[in-house]
Amino acid sequence: MSDLLKGVNLYLVGMMGAGKTTVGRILAKQLGYRFVDTDELVEQVAGKSIAEIFETEGEEAFRQTETKVLGEVAAYKKLVISTGGGIVLRQQNWSYLHYGIVLWLDVPVEQLYERLRQDTSRPLLRDPDPLAKLHSLYESRQRLYAQADVHVISGAGETPQQLAPRVLEEIRKALKSDVASAAESN
Repeated sequence: MSDLLKGVNLYLVGMMGAGKTTVGRILAKQLGYRFVDTDELVEQVAGKSIAEIFETEGEEAFRQTETKVLGEVAAYKKLVISTGGGIVLRQQNWSYLHYGIVLWLDVPVEQLYERLRQDTSRPLLRDPDPLAKLHSLYESRQRLYAQADVHVISGAGETPQQLAPRVLEEIRKALKSDVASAAESN
């Protein structure tokens, strides 16, 4: 697989709770790549948690730092990068994402809710109806996530360890179809 990728970065996009970080770590290990989580880097750069950034500086300040971090990691090769769920909202971020292969981990909203309902660290879920909020976020972002190069839908109860090989297979198919398309156009 590494020979097909040629050092190109993998960017995992999708909703919060989709498993981007967990699956990303597995993929990085299997590919011999390094793993980076943009949310963790944002917290390091800001010196505070994402919840604190939202609280004290607002979502826009968080998004600006997120874009800066993404731009910096995009300069490297052989990375699997887990991104925040809203990274697709800024057009500028797509200019960085398109330097690599963008993978959408798509998880049904009800499954996301089950994973996240006890998680109090997510600023966007501090809502009287977190399930409705997740539906709303998914609806508003779905068309953006759909711009990904690879789309993998997680099955109910599918573990990250089960999902990772499917992700690699979908990337392999996408790369092989790109190579075939390039050969046909020559």
